Amino acid sequence: MGMSVGAAGHKGGRRRRGVPRYGAMAEINMTPFIDVMLVLLIIFMVAAPLLATGVPIDLPETQASALNIDQKPISIAIDEKGAIFVSDQPVGLDQVVDRVKSLAKAGADERIYVRGSKAVNYGRVAEVMALVTAAGFKKVALVTEQGKK
Repeated sequence: MGMSVGAAGHKGGRRRRGVPRYGAMAEINMTPFIDVMLVLLIIFMVAAPLLATGVPIDLPETQASALNIDQKPISIAIDEKGAIFVSDQPVGLDQVVDRVKSLAKAGADERIYVRGSKAVNYGRVAEVMALVTAAGFKKVALVTEQGKK
């Protein structure tokens, strides 16, 4: 008697390849999703520092270390031509103090950073700093690039 013995539960003893035993699989493949998220993470990590700069200024280099800050300070930038920007908005020399006072939430205790280009006259930077300190602001600091060691 030539009867074939097949796997239990299958008719005719044959099982087709590639067809699941219990129907369609209802799981989501997470690998493409994770790949896309990692690529977006890298793109945003590279692009975020480029969005932080307001007025492009070539800062001088020093050996000073970076400061830790809790809140965003008021920034005063002076470009190569001597134009003054308070929080990325152009202002005249006579309007600097009024603009800083309007932005200062903590009053005279507000931290103010002055960024002056390498090419600008040092007297122009000193003049702006003198105006701000004469208005009562005592936490005024110069911003520089960290030098290469």
